Amino acid sequence: MPAELLLRASNLSYAVGKRVILDGISFELKRAQITTVIGPNGAGKTTLTNIVSGLINNFEGEIERAPELRIGYLPQKVYVNTLMPLSVLPLLRLTQNSSDQEIEHALAQTGVSYLKQRQVRSLSEGELKRVLLARTTLGQPDLIVLDEPTAGVDVSGEIRMYELIGELRTELQCGVLLVSHDLHLVMSKTDQVLCLNQHLCCSGQPESVSQHPEYLALFGQQAADSIAIYAHHHDHEHDVDGGHAGHQHD
Repeated sequence: MPAELLLRASNLSYAVGKRVILDGISFELKRAQITTVIGPNGAGKTTLTNIVSGLINNFEGEIERAPELRIGYLPQKVYVNTLMPLSVLPLLRLTQNSSDQEIEHALAQTGVSYLKQRQVRSLSEGELKRVLLARTTLGQPDLIVLDEPTAGVDVSGEIRMYELIGELRTELQCGVLLVSHDLHLVMSKTDQVLCLNQHLCCSGQPESVSQHPEYLALFGQQAADSIAIYAHHHDHEHDVDGGHAGHQHD
């Protein structure tokens, strides 16, 4: 495989009984490139991330991975037992043998160092997402897989989360596979778009995908127009809860 190529998927198909979830999907993921997967509910987006992450193995087709490929994964839903007294630092150590310095750096990268002693159950949705995003960076992954990382976060928080993801891509020089329902928000950070609806409807750069007939059939002209004119002008940064960056929640 070429040095920049992290993963090549060829003709991926997956079914549960007679229900086809994915049908003949092919794509490549490259280092330092953000690939965004979009599509309607039930399109197979989460299934695709589970296959790429190695959580589903009984698929048809072929996946070729770079040797010793390291993957960081953030699922769409993370369930936290609110009865369990667990703070942020032990959470990050649960399945990773990382040093204190590595954990400190990961939290600093996503701007949540101030949360390291906090109880996980006391975190807001946005704070938890940033902590979990930090967790995906432990071990210096080659590829980060994020399934709707902004679910439950407001629009200004979404924008900051996508900015963080872009910053991590640049600092780590890793590939990113990102599931999102808001192409107009993430497009400025995205190199490649996969438009999914069981099959691969279209793929390419955001601007070209947004004008593709199958994209328009799924999302409509209004969605394409919002991508064409989207610009977010502000004179301050937001955190992932929509507050001003630097504001620490007590």
